[in-house]
Amino acid sequence: MSGVERFRALHHGRLPDDPLVLPGPWDAASARVFADAGFPALATPSAGVAASLGYADGRTPAAEMFAAVARIVRAVDVPVSADVEGGYGLAPKELVERLLEAGAVGCNLEDSEGGVLKDADRHAEWLAEVRSAAADLLFVNARVDVFVYGDGDPERVIERAALYVSAGADCVYPIGAPTGVLPLLRSGIRGPLNVFAQLGGVPTAELGELGATRVTFGPGLQRRAAELLGDVAAGLR
Repeated sequence: MSGVERFRALHHGRLPDDPLVLPGPWDAASARVFADAGFPALATPSAGVAASLGYADGRTPAAEMFAAVARIVRAVDVPVSADVEGGYGLAPKELVERLLEAGAVGCNLEDSEGGVLKDADRHAEWLAEVRSAAADLLFVNARVDVFVYGDGDPERVIERAALYVSAGADCVYPIGAPTGVLPLLRSGIRGPLNVFAQLGGVPTAELGELGATRVTFGPGLQRRAAELLGDVAAGLR
């Protein structure tokens, strides 16, 4: 079974209280830690990788992001999905080629730019082109930014999700969704549902019972690691 086949299979047949938990490595060393801990797959966070490279979120040059993903992939023997933000303005064919060259089995793709939601129909057309270029070689996680950059209406999330799933998205990621609306989103969205979790917040098992197929943490783990390192550094002075 190929890496993408293993990754895709991890999203199906799960029990409600057992969502797929995907830690977000920001470099090769953190990826090894998560893989050694027994996680079956990983998902890079663009903000965490940006911080590790010395950039603000959303300011990482495409070449550096793909290079960082490639280093993470080389460091572990589990499938790695990559957050590549909005695709860096690359044509779908080139975006897919760069992801595959880096060794990624999947990708996150945002439906906003500069804090503004993209036209959902045009974004769906672009996702369909990405799916066509990737065939079955990539697992596409379509991020829906209505809760962070839109009006927060769950029905609008469901509408946009339907367009993206019809375009070929394997999973939908309504980032920032309040836990109270997860059952509504679960009932209205076809296929796997990615839910963002806060460290120390709602337990992953509970998020699964509310509707999450998979759980990610964005840059939360990288930021926690930086805080812990800061405490260590303060103790050295």
